[in-house]
Amino acid sequence: MAGGRKQPRGRKSKEKRPKKPSRLTRQQKLLIALAVVLALVVVIVAGWKSLFIRPDLSPKPSADSEETEEIDWGEGTRPRSDGERKSEDYYTVLILGRDTGGGGNTDTMLLASYDVTNQKATVMSIPRDTMVNIPYDIKRINAVYNYGGKGEKGIQYLYKEISQLVGFEPDYQVIIEWEAVGEIVDAMGGVWFDVPRNMNYDDPYQDLSIHIEKGYQLLDGEGAMGVLRYRHDNDLRYGYPDGDLGRIKTQQAFLQAMVEQLLKVKNVTKINEFIKVFQDNVETDLSFQNILWFAQAAVFGGLSIDNVNFVTMPNKNVSCWSRSYHSYQSYVTPIANELLDLVNNELSPYVEQFTLSDLDIMSVNSDGSVSSSTGYVEDSKAASPPVTSSGSGGGSTTAKPEENQPVTDENGNILDPETGEIIGNVNDGTTTDPGTGGTTTDPGTGGTTTDPGTGGTTTDPGTSGTTTDPGSGGTTTDPGTGGTTTDPGTGGSTTDPGTGGTTTDPGAGGTTTDPGTGDSGFVIIDPAPAA
Repeated sequence: MAGGRKQPRGRKSKEKRPKKPSRLTRQQKLLIALAVVLALVVVIVAGWKSLFIRPDLSPKPSADSEETEEIDWGEGTRPRSDGERKSEDYYTVLILGRDTGGGGNTDTMLLASYDVTNQKATVMSIPRDTMVNIPYDIKRINAVYNYGGKGEKGIQYLYKEISQLVGFEPDYQVIIEWEAVGEIVDAMGGVWFDVPRNMNYDDPYQDLSIHIEKGYQLLDGEGAMGVLRYRHDNDLRYGYPDGDLGRIKTQQAFLQAMVEQLLKVKNVTKINEFIKVFQDNVETDLSFQNILWFAQAAVFGGLSIDNVNFVTMPNKNVSCWSRSYHSYQSYVTPIANELLDLVNNELSPYVEQFTLSDLDIMSVNSDGSVSSSTGYVEDSKAASPPVTSSGSGGGSTTAKPEENQPVTDENGNILDPETGEIIGNVNDGTTTDPGTGGTTTDPGTGGTTTDPGTGGTTTDPGTSGTTTDPGSGGTTTDPGTGGTTTDPGTGGSTTDPGTGGTTTDPGAGGTTTDPGTGDSGFVIIDPAPAA
């Protein structure tokens, strides 16, 4: 071709070729992988820290702050709220179990201390019948929440009374609806527990039915709630011999078993279920992240159930005259020196030791008046010897237990003044002989008398016409037709063939002599409050 040049075969026009990407060295790959891992660690740590937040022990908002409502501490000693602490991670928490089915009373009250640094904890149960320094006639601590108006005010009122009782303000409060315990148990898959006795109790008003056999078994949520709520059987003769203190022992044993099983690592995977229970059933000034912090501190810090000390407030049974019920009411009061020792050595977060005057401990004097270790009693009428009636000349009589007045609780149950055991009820005319366990029913209301000494039964001739001789088991015809027993319905007396004891019809206003002992029974007074 004229004027032209052939381009060599296989050669192309010059173009700028892209450079091949250089290969990463092994070291570079390792550095990138390390950077990714570090980034993930940062994210995980940030997430972990946001999930587990250490509770703040800095002073709470002052009385002038809009965030809190000042508690009226009255004229008594104000509890300690600051000072040098035993360690920086020593916490105290007031735990209240509120039973809405039982009218909202806080029947379960626990004061807990947790020394995270040394992995030691103490949980003290406060009996529901503890006498506290309040201006009301009935001074049981379990009613304080309702007295205070329920809700936040009721909690603050109860917080005040417990703080004064132990001399210091707990750092935090946790209010749990009792149903939450059952839900947690279900979330755990049940709790293995040795039920200490057969439990049979029904209360249609609370939709409560408890029927649990004694023995070691896996309790679901419903069974756990039955064990925790049980006090006595439908038959009042069967229950804990030491009353509410027996119930507290069972609650403590169950909570100990529950905590021991809850601390197992496998339950960490069920956190979402626990969160829901928490949101639905718990009121507290702790955040959920704070509670998780306690949980991880216990699980990963090595808290052993052997280092958790469950105790009951040292106490003794007392009775105190009620102006409203016109009868003696049963209480427990702290054993002062033992409670003081417990506060100083296991409960208080402060280094400085307390004295008795720092604790508001109530007691009943020999003349029936009440007093406080602080020297101040809020109920001025109770600080004087109780008066049951006034004579025409202006005189009065002082109420004393030995005047055959029954000692009762708020349910009308008649209690043994020495042991606190239920021995009858003012509402159904039933009295149990403390010495034998026999039961006497008022012939005017029930028509049946069981001889405590023999177990024989006498039917009121006024209602059925038949008498069974407890001594021989024989049957006689209606005394009105020639029998030897006078009809109690007419105010006569019945001689127990087995013992020779005499029973005058309580329905006619008489007294009951225990055929087994010869002791006179209590005179039952209408428990309804005076208008």
